[in-house]
Amino acid sequence: MTRMPRAILRLALAATLTAAATASALAVDAVNANRIVSVGGSVTEILYALGLGDRIVAVDTTSIFPPRALTDKPNVGYMRQLSPEGVLAMSPSLVLAIDGAGPPEAVAVLKSARVRFVQVPDRFTASGILDKVRTVAAAVGETARGDCLVDALKRDFATLETERPAGRRMPRVLFVLSFVNERAMVAGRDTAADGIIRMAGAENAIPDLAGYKLVGDEAIIAARPDVVLMMERPGQTVSAEAVLSRPAFAMTPAGTRKAFVSMNGQYLLGFGPRTALAARDLATQLRAAVEDGTIAKPAADTMAARHDGAVGACLK
Repeated sequence: MTRMPRAILRLALAATLTAAATASALAVDAVNANRIVSVGGSVTEILYALGLGDRIVAVDTTSIFPPRALTDKPNVGYMRQLSPEGVLAMSPSLVLAIDGAGPPEAVAVLKSARVRFVQVPDRFTASGILDKVRTVAAAVGETARGDCLVDALKRDFATLETERPAGRRMPRVLFVLSFVNERAMVAGRDTAADGIIRMAGAENAIPDLAGYKLVGDEAIIAARPDVVLMMERPGQTVSAEAVLSRPAFAMTPAGTRKAFVSMNGQYLLGFGPRTALAARDLATQLRAAVEDGTIAKPAADTMAARHDGAVGACLK
C-alpha cells in the first residue's frame, strides 16, 4: 500500500477542518438570523414573502411594501445615506443590504463590525430576481422556503412570456426619472427602468446611454418615444400634461398621442417578488397608451391570484 506524503495529508486535514468550520459557521449564522436590519425595498419584500417579517428589527426608507414594514418597524434612513451607528443601534444579528447601499464608508464600518453583513445582488433581470431570493433565503437559513419562492416566481415569468402578444411592434419607451433645471433625467441601459421596459416587451428609447443621465431637448426629440413613462412617489403626483406639454416632448410621437404612463415606483422598479406582475401591468398600459392614448388599468385575470396562492403555499 502506497503511503500518502505528509504534505498531502496535512492539506487534506486542513481542508477537512476548514469545511467543518464553514459548516459550523453557517449553522451559527442561520441560528443568529433572528434580528435583521433590512436595507433595500426588494430585500424587505422578499423577507416578508418568506414569512420572516417578525425577524426584522429595522428597515430603510425604500422598504414600502408591504406597507406595514415602514409603519411597524424602526427606520434607519435612506439606503444610500446609512449611518453605521443608527444601524448598529438596532442590535442586529444580521444586516441584509442591497447592492448600492451606502455610502461606502458606512458599509465598510458595518462590514468590520461584529455583526454579519450580507450584500444582496441587484441585477435587473428575471434571473437576477431569482438570485436575490436565493441569497436572502440562504442568509437567513430558509433555503427550502427560498426554493419554493423561486419556483413560484419562475411560473410568474413563464406566464408573462406566454401572455406577450406576438407580431406587435415594440413601443419605444422613454423613462423620465425627474426634471432638473428644466432638463429631463432619463434612463439608459443598466438601470431598473431599462430592465422593466424590456421585461414588458418594449424598447428603451435611449439605449445608448448608460445609467440615469440629464439630456437636452435635442436628445428627447431624436429618441422619438412612443410612450413616456414615469414613476409615482409617495405624496407626489405625476401629471401627463405637465410633461407632454413641454416643447421637446410635444414634438415626439408620445406627445402627439398624449401617450403617458405612470406607476408606483417600488412596484415598477423594485425587482422583487412582484416584478413579473408589474411587467404584465406595464405592458398592458403601454399597449393601451400607444393604441388610443389612454391609461388603462390591467385587465382582470388570475395571474395575481395564482402568484399570491403560490407564495402563500411556501409558508405552509
